[in-house]
Amino acid sequence: MEKYLRKNFDVDPKNPSEDALKKWRSAVWLVKNPRRRFRMVADLAKRAEADRKRKNLQEKIRVALYVQKAALHFIDAGVRTEQPGSLSEEVRRAGFGIEPDELASINRSHDLKRLEKRQGVEGLAREVSVSVERGVPSCEIQSRQRIFGLNHFIEKPQRPLWMFVWDALQDLTLVILMFCAVVSIGVGIATEGWPKGLYDGLGIILCIFLVVIVTAVSDYRQSLQFKDLDKEKKNIVIQVTRDGSRQKISIYDLVVGDIVHLSIGDQVPADGVFFSGYSLTIDESSLSGESEPVKIGKDRPFLLSGTKVQDGSGKMLVTAVGMRTEWGQLMVSLNEGGDDETPLQVKLNGVATIIGKIGLVFAVVTFLVLTSRFLAVKSIHGKISKWSTSDVLSLLNFFAIAVTILVVAVPEGLPLAVTLSLAFAMKKLMNDKALVRHLSACETMGSATCICTDKTGTLTTNHMVVTKLWVLGETKTIDPKESKNALKSSITENVLKVILHSIFQNASAEVVKGKDGKPSVLGSPTESALLEFGLLFQDDPNAQRTEANIVKVEPFNSVKKKMSVIVAKPGGGLRAFCKGASEIILSMCDKTIDKDGASVTLSKAQRKKINAVINSFACEALRTLCLAYRDLENGSKDKNIPENNYTLIAVVGIKDPVRPGVRDAVQTCLDAGITVRMVTGDNINTAKAIARECGILTDDGIAIDGPDFRGKSTEELKEIIPKLQVMARSLPLDKHKLVTFLRKELREVVAVTGDGTNDAPALHEADIGLAMGIAGTEVAKENADVVIMDDNFATILNVARWGRSVYINIQKFVQFQLTVNVVALMVNFVSACVSGSAPLTAVQLLWVNMIMDTLGALALATEPPHDGLMKRQPIGRNVNFITKIMWRNIIGQSIYQLAVLGTLKFRGKKLLGLHGSDSDIVLNTLIFNTFVFCQVFNEINSRDMEKINVLRGMFSSWLFMFIVVSTVAFQVVIVEFLGTFADTVPLSSQLWAASVLMGSGGLLVAVVLKFIPVSSTKSSTSHDGYEPLPSGPDLA
Repeated sequence: MEKYLRKNFDVDPKNPSEDALKKWRSAVWLVKNPRRRFRMVADLAKRAEADRKRKNLQEKIRVALYVQKAALHFIDAGVRTEQPGSLSEEVRRAGFGIEPDELASINRSHDLKRLEKRQGVEGLAREVSVSVERGVPSCEIQSRQRIFGLNHFIEKPQRPLWMFVWDALQDLTLVILMFCAVVSIGVGIATEGWPKGLYDGLGIILCIFLVVIVTAVSDYRQSLQFKDLDKEKKNIVIQVTRDGSRQKISIYDLVVGDIVHLSIGDQVPADGVFFSGYSLTIDESSLSGESEPVKIGKDRPFLLSGTKVQDGSGKMLVTAVGMRTEWGQLMVSLNEGGDDETPLQVKLNGVATIIGKIGLVFAVVTFLVLTSRFLAVKSIHGKISKWSTSDVLSLLNFFAIAVTILVVAVPEGLPLAVTLSLAFAMKKLMNDKALVRHLSACETMGSATCICTDKTGTLTTNHMVVTKLWVLGETKTIDPKESKNALKSSITENVLKVILHSIFQNASAEVVKGKDGKPSVLGSPTESALLEFGLLFQDDPNAQRTEANIVKVEPFNSVKKKMSVIVAKPGGGLRAFCKGASEIILSMCDKTIDKDGASVTLSKAQRKKINAVINSFACEALRTLCLAYRDLENGSKDKNIPENNYTLIAVVGIKDPVRPGVRDAVQTCLDAGITVRMVTGDNINTAKAIARECGILTDDGIAIDGPDFRGKSTEELKEIIPKLQVMARSLPLDKHKLVTFLRKELREVVAVTGDGTNDAPALHEADIGLAMGIAGTEVAKENADVVIMDDNFATILNVARWGRSVYINIQKFVQFQLTVNVVALMVNFVSACVSGSAPLTAVQLLWVNMIMDTLGALALATEPPHDGLMKRQPIGRNVNFITKIMWRNIIGQSIYQLAVLGTLKFRGKKLLGLHGSDSDIVLNTLIFNTFVFCQVFNEINSRDMEKINVLRGMFSSWLFMFIVVSTVAFQVVIVEFLGTFADTVPLSSQLWAASVLMGSGGLLVAVVLKFIPVSSTKSSTSHDGYEPLPSGPDLA
């Protein structure tokens, strides 16, 4: 089976090839209900059509961007309002001076002439009644949404429940059974009269109705979960100026007139016009298909929704939102085609195909055997030429039984159980601060053998505070309560002034006043720590910024590891400020500051001493930064910011405490066979100190810095990487190289965290990309498979735990369903061949099908994870899906159930002393009842495939208990009260006890089976999840 599955049903979890997707679709055979079975499978035809539409739209946008005159005619024909003065009454009454479509078309067509006619950005701001300094007043939000629209895209409406009912009714076998039921009712009434002739057919119809309703409700609930998750995936937090202060809002709350702050890695949330900023570069490839980045400035101020900030920072005035943007039109086509199916979904489609073929053979043979025996009996009695309506009814009943065997035999619920389990896991993970963007990530994370994690914010709290300062040759400990006066008294006013200038004028963060009037900092944690330190000495930080005019800004990025600005000094002249990684900034300095604030030459001895200070800070697990400045000539503002001849001002030590519980989480990973590697841009001594505190760096582990790692050969890397635990001063390309090497050379299943724009290649390359929700940029999140909303390493561990749970739960369900398949097929087939009748009727088999399909999936596929899952080793990339332990349990339980049911069928009357005219129906009812209880107890057995104590945690799993209790309760109702429809009769208390006793015997059989050792041999081809589970009583 595994060889067949690997050949035809093997797809990659990330970016599967179209050939592989087509291959498994063509291999699928005997699908009862394609609409339901393939509902969560990508529609390749729709996807191709959507891709064609997207390319056409991108071509139109490209024309708009690069051939403006043609674009005006091509895109905006019929949309533009040609007369700027013609305003609708609603717009005029709301106080605006421009129509929404006219405003949107100026931006979309990049029409500078029309922008100039309206007096530029300032004119547009007046016409949308907003101040670029204070932003939109909160009281105007609703009126702006009414006039200019909401920042929402048109999405497919949620499918109502009745459509899922309709989908469930598309099952071919159910349609055939309904036809048989209708014919049965007609023939029954004609032969047996009203209402007795109605019961058999009506019983089948009622059972089909129950199956359809339960199936539809389950599918509908799943769709609601995916809808909620999809909305959360698209929700982006952006920063705007409103009511005079900078604040964070959801992208859905953005309105025309908002002032949006943009920085590296952000997605432009709406169409708008740039009016201030530095070195703003935009990647428009997602919209236009052009890979060349676009520099935004006064000569090209137009920004389009959906594009990404590649470099720099800036502010923009929003001019169009939602469906008035080109991105809105593009998103409609992007929604077509659906997401790629997961490897498990594909694999279980293969399992369903194999079992379906076997089931079809059994169904046909059963029908032929029953029909042949019936004809043989008629022939023996000389009645072969005499046919009555009862004879037709018998043949119809044989056909119904054969079709029902096919219903039970084709495990349509197997692939859908994966979707159910993943939807359940994704919902739970969302509550636990992990947003799963791609379904397959849940499966793959359960197989992870390595996690490459960032330090800042993931292992640490991301709440940074300046605790040490080296200035004028002395190291000072900073205490916010005491440092102000102590520091002022130990350094001169000139030096303090230079320090504050370097902090406040060279900053991308912003100090804003909250509603309570207290200042707070919006920006990265490192920036916030520096500004909070500066606020100890400067009550009004904006005063520092207004003193000097900022001429040029080079924002921080993870490659250069520094940020620089050029400012025009009030008394004339220019000054460059630079801050960043301590050793990088120190290498740029040849002077240092003296007590009067003047520059003096930096000697070798001083440089050596400063390096020692930096290392001492780093060994205390402090992030170290250097502050420096350089005075420039007036003509320098048009050149690049220099990278040498700076004057060193100070060395800053910033404390970022390790998160509580991280050490335990790391130890749990190690116990689970998951190697944790820290990859950080920090100093190597800082990284080693934090790694030891977290339990990542051990005595035999290797810590290396990025430049050293880049210089290693492939052979050297093969020796180093298995022991590599820390990489410091790394570039994003180092992380990408490490991930690629681990996956391709060492065959590891790699999860990697990232937050910056430059982390996108590594996130894309990894088996599981984990983006940070708080510190992460939109570019990083878009390339990730999972977004860790609280940036916490413990949440990553939780994703791994749920990933393992999903895989194990599906294995449990497959084991349970295959056992039911084998037993149901063999009981009816053997009985038909030997006695000429099937003990399980169509109605009874439909009920059994619902127990094993929808209800079984709900019970087993939604079991929550337990701690034992993280005490076993992951397999990596080589394992069979159906393990030898599963085959042992399936075969063992099937033999037991067949032995019990076979004994009842052929020796039941004698053993139980059944006599009288109703003995046959009593015996068949007992067989049906025992069969159902065998499945109930086998469902309990399937909760753990290897350990003896299967009851552990069962009573705390309310859904499992509800389904088991409901199954038993409904079984009592069917047997005791619905016998007319289900061909059953009420049973005595002794026979009920016998049914339960024989069913519960499966628990004892399971204990015996688990003492049978099973060899664990690894397959050598593709990856599915876990190694074969250990066997024997040692894990009881």
